[in-house]
Amino acid sequence: MIRLRNVTKRFTDGDLPLEVLRGVDLDVAPGEMVAVVGPSGSGKSTLLYVAGALDRDFGGEAVVAGIALAGLSPGARAELRNRAVGFVFQSFNLLQGLSALENVMIPGLLRGDGTPVAELRARAGEALARVGLGSRAGAPPARLSGGERQRVAVARALFAGPAVLLADEPTGNLDAVSGEGVIRLFREAADAGLSVLVVTHEERVSRAATRVLHLADGRLA
Repeated sequence: MIRLRNVTKRFTDGDLPLEVLRGVDLDVAPGEMVAVVGPSGSGKSTLLYVAGALDRDFGGEAVVAGIALAGLSPGARAELRNRAVGFVFQSFNLLQGLSALENVMIPGLLRGDGTPVAELRARAGEALARVGLGSRAGAPPARLSGGERQRVAVARALFAGPAVLLADEPTGNLDAVSGEGVIRLFREAADAGLSVLVVTHEERVSRAATRVLHLADGRLA
């Protein structure tokens, strides 16, 4: 589901080029949970953004859900993300003016495929129940704990039935109990056949992975 070959990424720091990814190769198969570990600033998030079709300015080959990312238009990238990629951000990225249920519904509303709103609401409620938040559907993010907000983000990522689940430091802001709950959800997603890629610096996440890779000096090992 995820195939990266000789992926490179450069930034410019003033007049100096900064090479963040230096020929990265990575495969993540259905049913795998792969953890990429490394210190802050090692390029973990950059790698995830390339794999999630969020960063278009990279070198090399990236194929996600059978689609080559190089040269895709912004519209085609957005369609791929909405159809096949679930993304869980470290900062949750929930809309404060919406309830938990409405936040989960967003991918379905953006898809614009004519699905009745009532059906989207029902499916969003099921997604929240799956992460243990069925009773909190009407609560806005401000009334949810950090662990609850992250579980809403996971429910939103899984709502549209993606083939790929990506997570950026998903437990970095969570306590031990909340973090373990989120890790368990990722493990269950992989067991259900998704390709799960998590970037982290936490050992508790890597312990749950089927494979652990280390990113250092722009290279995976």
